[in-house]
Amino acid sequence: MTKTTEYLQPNPASRAKLSLIGTMSKIRGQEKGPGYPQAETVLGEAMQRFGRELGEESCFGLALLDAGEAMGELGVVKDALDMEVKQNFIEPLQNLQEKDIKEIQHHLKKMQGRRLDFDYKKKRHGKGDEEITQALEKFDESKELSLSHFHLSLSLSPLCPSLLSPLCLSLLSVSVSLSSLSVPLSSLSLSPLC
Repeated sequence: MTKTTEYLQPNPASRAKLSLIGTMSKIRGQEKGPGYPQAETVLGEAMQRFGRELGEESCFGLALLDAGEAMGELGVVKDALDMEVKQNFIEPLQNLQEKDIKEIQHHLKKMQGRRLDFDYKKKRHGKGDEEITQALEKFDESKELSLSHFHLSLSLSPLCPSLLSPLCLSLLSVSVSLSSLSVPLSSLSLSPLC
């Protein structure tokens, strides 16, 4: 999951800043902070700004305006990819992982406590056979619960490849969008503007 986030948001400084802003937004009770600054969006804005400064009389200014607009659209496509992958791939995988692991850890901790109780009562023969039997039954019950949750978690692992489907579909959709946006850019470089 972390590698997916690194792929979608390659700048570690921007990721850290975004994480901090997101945490601060949650503390303040705000819904959401700003999104990840896509390099294409930043470049597109700079191209458009300098294209406007050069003016429409300049061929290079017009080219910068057109290229900046296309780069801005690429940034929008990448933002959509970020949101889609996070919503349809990363969050479901995190939920599955956190829920299952927490539940297994809870049952293992409970089993460990009951094992300690059983060992204690077994060493102190003065407690009586009934208490030892009850402690053993509780320990066996916890052991079975832990094993069943562990096996359930392993049985869900074949479902994990189905979580890759939204990621693959998102990447395919972005590839199609990027190729359709790059066609006008390539024709821009082939045709004389002035």
